This record gives sequence, C-alpha cells and structure tokens, in this order.
Amino acid sequence: MATRILIPTPLRPYTDKKDAVEAEGRTVGELLADLTAKHNGLKAHLYNEQGKLRSFVNVYLNDEDIRYLDKEQTPVSPGDTISIIPSVAGGWE
Repeated sequence: MATRILIPTPLRPYTDKKDAVEAEGRTVGELLADLTAKHNGLKAHLYNEQGKLRSFVNVYLNDEDIRYLDKEQTPVSPGDTISIIPSVAGGWE
C-alpha cells in the first residue's frame, strides 16, 4: 500500500525537489525505510549512527506525533499521510 509522505523544504533536494512522495509499508518504520531506500541521502538526515530517528526529526501520522503512538511500529492505513517536521530551535537574546 502506497502512503503519501510530506517532505519539508530542507529535505526536498533529496526528493528531486518534490514536496510529497509515495512510499510502501504497513508501519511508519517500513515507510521511512522505503523512503530512504528510494531517495539517496535522506537516511543521514533522518537517522543517527545507531539507526534511530534523530531527536530533531518529528514524524506525524496524519495529525498525531508518532512518539505518542507506537513510534516507528505505528501501523498505517490507506489514505493516511506522513509528515516529516524538523524541529525549530533558537531564540532571541
């Protein structure tokens, strides 16, 4: 089953400048694995050296943060959308 994944602007150079791509999988983890296999260079931006999602990468299934669901084991259904949202840090001194 193909699921739509929304790509943030900083990662679009790795998806031929596309703002959304399709990936295959039954869980969020399978979708992200398919995404990184199809789009070279993305894995280093999404995962650390231990193979865990980087702490500043937020992944949402529809409107739900997967950290509050079953993380990468969260199942996906037809019509779901995955959003990759990089954390924004900084402030004003």
